[in-house]
Amino acid sequence: MKQGLSLRVSQHLALTPQLQQSIRLLQLSTLELSQEVDQMLDDNPFLELSEDQAEREDFGVAQADTPVSEGDRDAEFAASPMPDMGSATVTSTTSDEDNAPLGGDEGIDWDGDGSTEMSPDDGEWGVDAKARSNNLNGDEDKDATELARTQESLQAFLHRQALGLRLGAEDSAALRFLIESLNDDGYLEESLEDLARTLNPADEEEQDELVHHFSVALGLLHSLEPVGVGARGLAECLCLQVKALLQDVELDWDDREVLDVALRICQQPMELLARRDIKRLVQLGVGSDALVREAIAAIARLEPKPGRRFVDVERNIVVPDVLVLQVPNTNKAAQAKFRVMLNPDVMPRLKVHDIYANVLRNHRGGKDSASHAALQQRLQEARWFIKNIQQRFDTILRVSTAIVERQKSFFTHGELAMRPLVLREIADELGLHESTISRVTTAKYMATPFGTFELKYFFGSGLGTESGGNASSTAVRALIKQFISAESAKKPLSDNQISEMLKEQGIECARRTVAKYREGLKIAPASLRKAL
Repeated sequence: MKQGLSLRVSQHLALTPQLQQSIRLLQLSTLELSQEVDQMLDDNPFLELSEDQAEREDFGVAQADTPVSEGDRDAEFAASPMPDMGSATVTSTTSDEDNAPLGGDEGIDWDGDGSTEMSPDDGEWGVDAKARSNNLNGDEDKDATELARTQESLQAFLHRQALGLRLGAEDSAALRFLIESLNDDGYLEESLEDLARTLNPADEEEQDELVHHFSVALGLLHSLEPVGVGARGLAECLCLQVKALLQDVELDWDDREVLDVALRICQQPMELLARRDIKRLVQLGVGSDALVREAIAAIARLEPKPGRRFVDVERNIVVPDVLVLQVPNTNKAAQAKFRVMLNPDVMPRLKVHDIYANVLRNHRGGKDSASHAALQQRLQEARWFIKNIQQRFDTILRVSTAIVERQKSFFTHGELAMRPLVLREIADELGLHESTISRVTTAKYMATPFGTFELKYFFGSGLGTESGGNASSTAVRALIKQFISAESAKKPLSDNQISEMLKEQGIECARRTVAKYREGLKIAPASLRKAL
């Protein structure tokens, strides 16, 4: 084989630890970012929270409109999971060392643009942000999260009721076990035999004794509030609630007759009730047509999930990253103006520990140069973390501002005025890659005059109109919801009728598309919306 030399031109892009961290922080939600900050504060001694107000860094919002360099756009493109990478060869030099925890010292080089002169005063970032507090200074300072943590769980509520029962040690233990075996909806998913088998899988006699104690405890559990708790299925849950209503001594004869029919309906297959098959229920001898209709209406007022109100509401709390406020305008004829700002409560105020940084700066060139280099790397890591946090919020603010400008009609008139919008439009306007816009708009929320929405909510495809324009799919969903809310209860609108009504509005929307949007809105079909 003949040896020779050849030249080849190719492009190579190395994802530095700084860039990897910046991309990762950008896609984190507010809760995940808070956990990341806490972890970084524990790992890096040069990083601390600050309560003092200081100047923003030079790489902040003031430079947000600086044109993006070709190298940065290539870096975003390389980090994107999109398969179309173009004709050029782009190689990511991400090794196992690069994927190590960012708080570690091994395998990460924080040199480069983040020199020690990057932030001479090592000031903190976050001018308007409040310092962290535990929100326990008074009731007026408690936020929604703290209030959610004080909510009593279903198990605690049941255990408190069980204390008022005079039970033996074995029955009390069995009742406690059943209470702890309930799911979030208040149902007992496992059978009593399976529960007994998990406690003593070998001895059958002891299993039978455990099942007996569980049966007694289950009867006691069914007598506790909320009514229906401990049911093994929806049918039993509804039956327990109907029986509890029948125990009311002040109930008149007509209502009692309706509840008797309701109890018989709940004892039939649930498919008949779900389909509201009145004809079949009458054929089964449940009751007359009128009574069956009244009974189904009574069942609809019951609670199918007794533990629903005890579910921890903290999981449903959304803290907005961006606030949109309408600017007061004296000229009523002028177009409304809106102010877009970051939520100061979610912006961590971080700074480099001045004492540690000064000590390290004054002991350069000591005997232990290896230790000094390692500490210098941790200091640089802290500075880059502050920079990447700031860059994350600056990018969120830029994207949010662009969204508000594009969807100004929504902030004035509501979701019916939403315009079609795709990621590429915002990416082209800001000079960023679509993958970056996708990361920014995922799990980030905006508080608006009409409620709090995820940033992705403002993006939607367009449907053709008679005028040749496009109507946002979000606006079409809102229009469908409006049509259904105004329909007659006795003659609900079918999907085909809604499609025709949209065509009258100049929007081309097929029946199947209407059905898809209706299901996405969790609205039942016309047959189930019809009043009995």
